[in-house]
Amino acid sequence: MSSSPQPDPDAGHSAWREGLDRLRSTATTEPGRLRIIGAALAGLLVLFGSVTAWQVSDRAAAADAVIGHSQPLSADAADIYRSLADADTAAAGGFLAGGQEPRAVRQRYEKDIARASELLVKAAANTDASDPAGPRIAKLNEQLPLYTGLVESARANNRQGLPLGGAYLRYASNHMREELLPAARALYETETGRLGSDYDDAKGLPWAAFATGVLALGALGWAQRRTYLRTNRVLNHGLLASTAAATVLLLWLAVGHGVARAGLTQSYEHGAKSLQVLNEARIAALQARGDESLTLVARGAVLTPRGDDAYESSYRTGMRKLIGGDSVSAGGAPEEGSLLDRAQALADGAAGRDPVAGAIKDVRQWQQRHRDARASDDSGYYERALPKVIGEKDSTGESFDRVDTGLSRALTHEQDEFRRAADDGRGALAGLAVGAVVLVVLGAAGAVLGIGRRLAEYR
Repeated sequence: MSSSPQPDPDAGHSAWREGLDRLRSTATTEPGRLRIIGAALAGLLVLFGSVTAWQVSDRAAAADAVIGHSQPLSADAADIYRSLADADTAAAGGFLAGGQEPRAVRQRYEKDIARASELLVKAAANTDASDPAGPRIAKLNEQLPLYTGLVESARANNRQGLPLGGAYLRYASNHMREELLPAARALYETETGRLGSDYDDAKGLPWAAFATGVLALGALGWAQRRTYLRTNRVLNHGLLASTAAATVLLLWLAVGHGVARAGLTQSYEHGAKSLQVLNEARIAALQARGDESLTLVARGAVLTPRGDDAYESSYRTGMRKLIGGDSVSAGGAPEEGSLLDRAQALADGAAGRDPVAGAIKDVRQWQQRHRDARASDDSGYYERALPKVIGEKDSTGESFDRVDTGLSRALTHEQDEFRRAADDGRGALAGLAVGAVVLVVLGAAGAVLGIGRRLAEYR
C-alpha cells in the first residue's frame, strides 16, 4: 500500500524566497521601481482614506450618542430625581394643609409620581443587562410603591385627625431620602458619566488619520521630486492630481474636526455643564422646601445628635449649597462657589442670565420669609407660622414656586443652547467619511495614471 506524499516543509520558504528574489530583481530596473512606487503611493492613499473614514465615523457616532442618547438619558435621570424630590415636597405641603388637602397639591404629587414612573420605564427600555444603570433603575422601581403606600397611610390618618399620620409621613420622607433619592442620584451620576465619556470620544483628535495623511503627502512629494530629477519635468499631472486630492482631504479633516470639536466644547461648556448645575440647583431648592415643610410636620420630634431640629438643620445645609448663608449683603448676591453663583457664571446671554438672576432674588426673599415663619413657630405661634409657609400670598411657598419657575426657564434655554451647539458640531463631520473614500479613490487613480505615463516612456 503506497503512502501519500508528505508536504515539503521548505516549500513555503522557497516560494517566499522566490517572490523576494523576483521583487529584488524587478527593483533593479527603472520600470520595476516605478511600478513599486505606484503601488506604494496608491496603498498609502487608500490607507489614509480608510483610517480617516474609520476615525471620523467613530467620532460622528459619539457625537450622535451625545445628542440622541447620553444627554437625553442624563436629563431624564435628573428629571426622575427632581420628580421624586418634588413629590416628597408636595406630600409634606398637602399634609400641613390638614384633612382637606388642596386639589392642586394632590394633583402635583400625582403628576410627579406618574412622571417618575414613566421615565423609569423609559430608562429601563434603554438599559441592557450589563449596564451599570440597571441596578439603580430596578431599586427605584421596587422602592417607589412602598413610598407611595406610606404617603397614602399618612393621608388616611391625617384625614381622621390621628397623630399617627405625622409619623407615617416622616417615615415616608426618610424612606425617600435614604433609599429612593440616593438611587436616583446614583442613576444621574452614571448617566452623566456616560455623557462625559461620549464627549471625550467625540472630541478626540484623529491622530492616526493625520499621521497617514502627512505620510501620504510626503511620499507624493518625494515621488514628484524624484520624477523631476530624472526627467527634468516640473509637473506630472497624475501625481499632481493625487497630491491635490490628499491635500484637500487633509485640510477637510483638520477644519471639519476643528469645527466639530469647537461646537461640542461649546455645547458642553454653555449647555451640558450649565444644565448639570441648574439641575443641582433645582433639586437643592426642592429639598430645602421639603425640609421646611417637614419642620412644621415633625414639630421638633426629630433631632440631630446635637439636639437641633433635624429638618431645619437640613434646610440650612441645602440653602448654603444653593446660594450660601442668609446674608443679604452685596445686594443679595450668591456666595462664591454656590450652585446659583456657578449657574450665573455659566449662563450665556440675557435669556440665560435673567431667569437665574430672578431665582437669586426670590431665594433671598424666601430666606427672609423663612426666618419670619421660624420666629413665629419658635415663639409658640404655630397657627401663625403655618400660613407663612403654605399660604397663597406672601409665603415661603410662593417664593419657592417662583424660584422653581425661574430655574425651569433657565433649563429650557440651556437645553436649546446645548442642542444648537451640539448640532453644529455634529454637522461639521457630515459627509467627511464618504468624501474621504471618494478623494482617496481619485488620488490613488491619479497616482497610478501618473506613474503609468512614466512607464509608457519605456515601451
